[in-house]
Amino acid sequence: MTTPLAPPGPVEPPTHQVEDAVRRALVEDLTPLGDLSAALVPADALATGAIVARRSGVLAGTACATEAFRQIDDSIRIDWRLGDGDRLRAGDLIATIDGRLAPILTAERTALNFLGHLSGIATLVARWVDVVAGGAVVWDTRKTTPGLRGLEKAAVRAGGGRNHRANLSDWVMLKDNHLLGTDITSAVTRAHHLWPGRTVHVECDTLDQVSEALTAGADALLLDNMEPDVVREAVGLARSFGENGGRVPLLEASGGITLETAAAYAATGVDCISSGSLTQAAPALDIGLDLDRVHQ
Repeated sequence: MTTPLAPPGPVEPPTHQVEDAVRRALVEDLTPLGDLSAALVPADALATGAIVARRSGVLAGTACATEAFRQIDDSIRIDWRLGDGDRLRAGDLIATIDGRLAPILTAERTALNFLGHLSGIATLVARWVDVVAGGAVVWDTRKTTPGLRGLEKAAVRAGGGRNHRANLSDWVMLKDNHLLGTDITSAVTRAHHLWPGRTVHVECDTLDQVSEALTAGADALLLDNMEPDVVREAVGLARSFGENGGRVPLLEASGGITLETAAAYAATGVDCISSGSLTQAAPALDIGLDLDRVHQ
């Protein structure tokens, strides 16, 4: 059985996803004529610089920043003083950089865009993790920027959260719209028959659906848009089911949960709480690059 709460894994995203995302970002910046402004800078001009946190937060996206400079000019040198998952204070030195000024200028915004966006996600996730204080795992969703899911899910890990399924092939998830043409018991039974190695996750809007999903043998329940008191009742049903010999599934609370209510949901006894806002609504973290020209 695939477990929905697998180990967190590394905070860095897969290399091939980093390379692809950066390549697409640079094409967006450099088509069709390249960097017109940097073309005015003497080709032999050198610069040193510092990547600095303007605000406090959690760092993520260093691999993307490195790759942005590498794809423009692999002779640019970056010395990372901090890494993904590290807490930042305003003014902290994140990295130093040196190399030819023109290519540094060309890659600068792409590198900082990735750092700011991904560090923003890591920072927001860390706030949720701090608020729930170990009462539940903070889980992300598939509500990610198209084409950047692997990077954003790595940023969630950097912030101390865990990853929900990465795509539609990871496991079976039966939401309310899936059940328009079937019922929970039939769908769970068929899913276990077709994909015996996959988790079957059922969205439940009512306590009656919770009871049906437990009896059907669902591996995980999404307790959707329930008030904390109702979620606590659902947790009680699952525990009673286990005390009577049934298998207790993983329990997830989701739907309308905010940073302000996260602690209340975590205290209900669920295994995890999830929110699309972790990746959809995280403001970018202000990170800058301060440069000085080297006079030869």
